[in-house]
Amino acid sequence: MRNPLIFVIVIIVLALVNFKIYDKEQLLAKGTTVLLKLAPSDPRSLMQGDYMVLRYDIASLPALKAAERDGYLVISLDDKQVANFKRIYDETTALAMDEHLLYFRKRGSEIRLGAESFFFQEGQANCYNNARYGEIRLAKSGESVLVGLRNAEFKRLLEQCTEL
Repeated sequence: MRNPLIFVIVIIVLALVNFKIYDKEQLLAKGTTVLLKLAPSDPRSLMQGDYMVLRYDIASLPALKAAERDGYLVISLDDKQVANFKRIYDETTALAMDEHLLYFRKRGSEIRLGAESFFFQEGQANCYNNARYGEIRLAKSGESVLVGLRNAEFKRLLEQCTEL
């Protein structure tokens, strides 16, 4: 009797994991490209290898610091796909055609907008020193996935590193 129960539980867990993978793949394929301006950071960690802590300029705005709990930002995109803060979302105000939701988490006095670090291959720190934007894919629900970094000219930094 125990073996069939374990088998059913394993099948359910695998189905849930695969559904989450499928969901993220759909977000990567169909999500809106949004660029978030980065605040300066140091791209090294002796304990974890080469990575960059990502801090976003938009997360330091006073309106967000005053937020009491997790929620959604309302952003608009300029012609380069760079996000501009409009307001904190409330369900009573409808979104305009050019507005998008971006989920944020409030942790103490910190605002988190998804991926907080970007890992890269050892020895490629110089390729990422010029990072100015985090490139995310954004779903209509406000969920986001970090897909890369871009420089001040909006070029993907991975492409620059592979050209070296």
